[in-house]
Amino acid sequence: MRIGLDAMGGDKAPECTIAGGVEAAKQYGYHVTMIGVEAQIRKSLRVHSYPAQNINVVDAAETIEMHEPAALSVRKKRNSSIVRGMELLKKGEFDAFVSAGNTGAVVCAATLSLRLLPGVDRPGIGVIFPTLNKPCMVIDVGANIDPKPLHLLQYGIMGDAYSKHVLNKENPIVGLLNIGEESSKGTEFVKESHMMLSESKLNFVGNIEPKEVYHGNADVVLCDGFVGNVLLKVTEGFADAASRLLRRELKRSNFITKFGAFLTIPAFKVIKKKIDAAEYGGAPLLGVDGSVIIAHGASDEKAIKNAVRVAAENVEHKVNTHVVEELQSY
Repeated sequence: MRIGLDAMGGDKAPECTIAGGVEAAKQYGYHVTMIGVEAQIRKSLRVHSYPAQNINVVDAAETIEMHEPAALSVRKKRNSSIVRGMELLKKGEFDAFVSAGNTGAVVCAATLSLRLLPGVDRPGIGVIFPTLNKPCMVIDVGANIDPKPLHLLQYGIMGDAYSKHVLNKENPIVGLLNIGEESSKGTEFVKESHMMLSESKLNFVGNIEPKEVYHGNADVVLCDGFVGNVLLKVTEGFADAASRLLRRELKRSNFITKFGAFLTIPAFKVIKKKIDAAEYGGAPLLGVDGSVIIAHGASDEKAIKNAVRVAAENVEHKVNTHVVEELQSY
């Protein structure tokens, strides 16, 4: 499996990004092409031992920073790691591309260079959320902040295909994120989306409230990119705050409480693994004609390694082929 990696993308790049790519090459045997400022990449590679035949470096002298405007940067910085990565993916130099860089730039570059799959009007980012049951996919979490109801229907079809063929769910339950279960709730956009989804062949169960996402009441949760991004960041913030509060209170506790906490460490480790974003690696950009994985900007070595793994799984499960088949059936 050949994976392209944006070596300059992410808050901890290039060191953590490169370390994650090296680990993926060693652990999974993938061939990883690292794209970015060649001198920096080779300097970082010197501290690692790795199979040389599994690592390749492509020079890209420019970097699109996190704060830069997406569309303008993609057009101006043609020799950036993101733009070069998309061009090489389109040429078939590798099978999938991973970036923890500027999300807007990744979406823009993918749309302009790879184009969209037949039947897709807007791409969507699908993030895997841990729940009390099996993980679910929330789409969109930032690619399209002002969609039309038709776009949400397309997200539902793409999420349904992903859930079936990657998450192994036979008949995925699809829900529409809203402030209440009643079909009369929400904005006109949400109401129209509800009507369109109700008339589709999807296993649509109607509106679900945010709390139900974590209960696992739906396998695919649909929303616009603005709401989805807020949901994602609130979830991350709450998980971090809850963890810090727990550690703070345990430090103030007496010996008996601390001893009891010590006995529960194995359970806490299991929970931590289930809710750790790094375990899920990255989010597929669904709808573009190529396998693109968007990793979190704060990704560490572990997250990048798993993002590379997710990219390979997308290719192995032929996600885009199944998405096109599902769209054609509609």
